[in-house]
Amino acid sequence: MANADCIVLMGGNMAEAHPVGFQWVAEARARGARVIHVDPRFTRTSAVVDRHIAIRAGSDIVLLGGLINYAITHDRYFREYVVAYTNAATLVDEDFRDTDDLDGLFSGFDEESGTYDQSTWQYAGGRDETLQDPRTVFQILKKHYARYTPQMVAQMCGIDETEFDYLARALTDNSGPERTGCFAYATGWTQHTMGAQVIRTAAVLQLLLGNIGRPGGGVMALRGHASIQGSTDIPTLFNLLPGYLPMPSAGKHDRLDQYLDAVRPASGKGFWEYAEDYTVSLLKAWWGDAATADNDWCYDYLPRLDGPAGTYQTVVEMLEGNVDGYFVVGQNPAVGSANSRQQRMAMAQLKWLVVRDLNMIESATWWKDGPEIASGELRTEDIGTEVFFLPAATHVEKSGSFTQTQRMVQWRHQAVAPPGDAQSELDFYFELGVRIRERLAGSTDPRDRPLLDLTWDYPVNAAGDVDPESVLAEINGRYLTGPRAGEPLESYTQLRADGSTIAGCWIYTGVYADGVNQAARRTPQGGPGLTQSEWGWVWPADRRILYNRASADPRGRPWSDRKKYMSWDADAGRWVGPDVPDFPVDRAPGSVPSPDATGADAIGGDDAFIMQADGKGWLFAPTGLVDGPLPAHYEAQESPVRNALYMQQQAPTRLMIPREDNLDAPSAGEPGVDVYPYVFTTYRLTEHHTAGGMSRWSPYLAELQPEMFCEVSPELAAECGLVPQGWATIISPRGAIEARVLVTDRMRPLEINGRVVHQVGLPYHWGAGTDAVVTGDAANDLVGVTMDPNVFIQESKVGSCAVIAGRRPRGAALERLVHDYQRRAGSTMTTDNIRLTPREEE
Repeated sequence: MANADCIVLMGGNMAEAHPVGFQWVAEARARGARVIHVDPRFTRTSAVVDRHIAIRAGSDIVLLGGLINYAITHDRYFREYVVAYTNAATLVDEDFRDTDDLDGLFSGFDEESGTYDQSTWQYAGGRDETLQDPRTVFQILKKHYARYTPQMVAQMCGIDETEFDYLARALTDNSGPERTGCFAYATGWTQHTMGAQVIRTAAVLQLLLGNIGRPGGGVMALRGHASIQGSTDIPTLFNLLPGYLPMPSAGKHDRLDQYLDAVRPASGKGFWEYAEDYTVSLLKAWWGDAATADNDWCYDYLPRLDGPAGTYQTVVEMLEGNVDGYFVVGQNPAVGSANSRQQRMAMAQLKWLVVRDLNMIESATWWKDGPEIASGELRTEDIGTEVFFLPAATHVEKSGSFTQTQRMVQWRHQAVAPPGDAQSELDFYFELGVRIRERLAGSTDPRDRPLLDLTWDYPVNAAGDVDPESVLAEINGRYLTGPRAGEPLESYTQLRADGSTIAGCWIYTGVYADGVNQAARRTPQGGPGLTQSEWGWVWPADRRILYNRASADPRGRPWSDRKKYMSWDADAGRWVGPDVPDFPVDRAPGSVPSPDATGADAIGGDDAFIMQADGKGWLFAPTGLVDGPLPAHYEAQESPVRNALYMQQQAPTRLMIPREDNLDAPSAGEPGVDVYPYVFTTYRLTEHHTAGGMSRWSPYLAELQPEMFCEVSPELAAECGLVPQGWATIISPRGAIEARVLVTDRMRPLEINGRVVHQVGLPYHWGAGTDAVVTGDAANDLVGVTMDPNVFIQESKVGSCAVIAGRRPRGAALERLVHDYQRRAGSTMTTDNIRLTPREEE
């Protein structure tokens, strides 16, 4: 990022929410880079960049699609890069139909299931490197985004054509052989019903501009405190195994060979072809001697998915009485999850609840001082949930690894011992595992074998605490047999499917190479090199830039001296440069693999994207995304704005949970839309941390931001009768909260589709309880649960609300207020469950 010539910060407030990482933006700007912040609010980031561009929350794909259209129609895309390294020249099945043809749907949509049959999205075979054939990806892409014009951006985003032209020129002027630009995003892009597609749109744009695999390029996911990236690498997610191996599904992957067939690419090309090496090494790490070739390496010990099993599906199961117990660790769902009221009501249906935290957070106290206790909806004496609060160690009271932005694994050292009975997660779960295994000792029940056969022999110190480096060593992996038995592995290419290696996460292999904790490297400035490679360790293989083969042209020469990075040294017969080559090191440019080659041997000399089934960066995704091969704009689940691009108003494959406790506001074109006329969006502050568990208990931080507030424009304040520093009540179909009023020009009314749209900004750090230094209503009480169908993340960055002056009602009157607005809007489970927008001919 420090090497970028243009940086677009969009979908995040980097200076405020990621202040340490923002130093690299500051460095780039000091070197002459242009930095632009696109955000609904003028923030602390906006104040220190070259320009802020206000955008309507939820319209990001329109703007990014407009930039794609600009690059193509103005011939500002990097043609040689695009032809060589993307699938632009690839021909697509002649039966494929785009959103232009089907009123906002792609071919293959099944209305009953709400899913796509992707068979028509596949390649037809062959390439046209002139990019003229109408079935090429390039021509399909060009047609798809033709309607995303500057005028459409103005109409749907509220960004006038002058501002759009400034952004488009800044980005395209700083892309190409001599220059590079990058994007950085956070939850402002992810927390939408089409969040994955927002990020995909940026990736498509960056591929067109030649900004992937090159210094100063890329799409940077801003991952914050406490190993957010690590929580998907070695996942806390229900649908992934470590290293992004998918969790098996019941009826589809009942045998190991079925599972591997689903993971490996049909082409047999690239490094996913070695999925068996990764999977078997993982199973051996978990089940050791019990995992043998005869029992498919204990593959049957893995659970099978029979549907989505994320947070919000689990909450519904809790509400329906199907869950006995629940662990809340490292989160505060009573405040921090969408539809927080639903979370609290669900916890009231449990038999037991375990909360591990630093402080007595609201998820541990809702049963005695939560909003539903105050309103009378719940009574403490009627709640049967037994709540166990267990004190947790803070990040400075334990050693271990964080994986953050840039996929960087960094080791933290324990500064002080945790107080009293507080434990780290590592020690807690290790001890819990020991106790469970002791209880099950001698069991003959087959269901207990996975627990009894686990490798659980981690070394402990005199206090009984696990050595965290031993876990890192297991994650890295080692040889089990042969002349190097017991030695740590250096690379994932050493993994084998014959049971001779273990690795707890294949992409982390090398982090403990040579028996040294590479994540603990701390050379000042990362050493003298361009890549700062002596600071921490980056997965995979300590590569600082992914797909860096693309930093050289098809003949292996740098695109320019100014942006040189990796290149082919013909004399040495290898790729050289400041980074670890993300390519077979001895694969010469122009190499053509034999037709029967597989895996790495099937990678051609210009197949820069080695993890893709065809070796190319995908402008068009024939597989991998369930909601479309190209990003298309749809309105949020709740939106007072009509979709001007397509007849289809909302994402047709979005995951909905229609329930009386999760009603939605009507959208444009539906009766009752004016009952919730305003758009709200949520965000975080520097002074507070997520749901407040680490900050609202601190007098120093609480003093800096003592009360929940809402940001509104002077125009909205006048329209609603709001007074600066007074009170406002914000109402959605899920709840009503109160907040202090901050009237500010930072929130600007936008003209959208010929009407003024007002937006309300809400920080989400407060919660109602009696233990913290400061308390307040939770913004997430307003947010509904509708999800992206790829990753099951909730749409909490945009919703519809009403705003009235004054404090909210107390007691039962609060519930009556919410129900009155639901009644006036006509919100019901029936209106919520409409997937397709009714067609005009109907």
